[in-house]
This record gives sequence, structure tokens and C-alpha cells, in this order.
Amino acid sequence: QVHFVESGGGLVQPGGSLRLSCAVSGYIYSIFAMGWYRQSPGNQRELVAAIMIGGKTKYVDSMKGRFTISRDNAKNTIELQMNSLKPEDTAVYYCNTFVEAGPPKFGPWGQGTQVTVSS
Repeated sequence: QVHFVESGGGLVQPGGSLRLSCAVSGYIYSIFAMGWYRQSPGNQRELVAAIMIGGKTKYVDSMKGRFTISRDNAKNTIELQMNSLKPEDTAVYYCNTFVEAGPPKFGPWGQGTQVTVSS
């Protein structure tokens, strides 16, 4: 079964913007907090931002002020607005569940969406 389908990545110049979207299977969307994660070559997958069911958000320090995570309850999607992009933001971006306290409970990872920041 497919839980997460990411889209919206692409090639953008430094300082540019992209908006990522993740379609989430309904039952997962309704019971889990959700996060955006990214993985660049040679590095471990890392959390970018998370949003709880009630709307509270959490950001990694390096993304604060540049990235905004949101939920669209009508569409069961998680969005990530990325502004002021830097070359070091280049990575494959994924969405999955997020557990604020306790061990992660990830679903199957989707294909992700490639974000490349380069001039």
C-alpha cells in the first residue's frame, strides 16, 4: 500500500523558492503527526520540519524562518514552503510520520522528491 507521495521538487537557483507537497493516505493523516525529512548523498536522513495534528509546528534550527510546514485537511496533504534556498538544501525530500516523544513509527518511505539548489 502507498502511504506517501511527494511532489514539487526541482532545480532552483540559490535564494529561490519551492513548494513541496505530500499526499498522505487518509487513515495515517488523521492519526499521526507528520514530518518532512531530507537526505543528501553520504548523509543520514534528517528531520526538516514537523506538524502535529493540532497544527503545532517544529523546525530544525537551520530551517527556521526559511521553511514553513502546513497541513491541508481537505486534501490530506502536507506542504513545505521553502524560501531563501541554499545549495546545502540540495537533497531528496520525503514525508513520513513524526513522533514527538518516543521512538519513530515510520511508514514505508515514498520515492521522495529531488530538490537541487544550484546556479
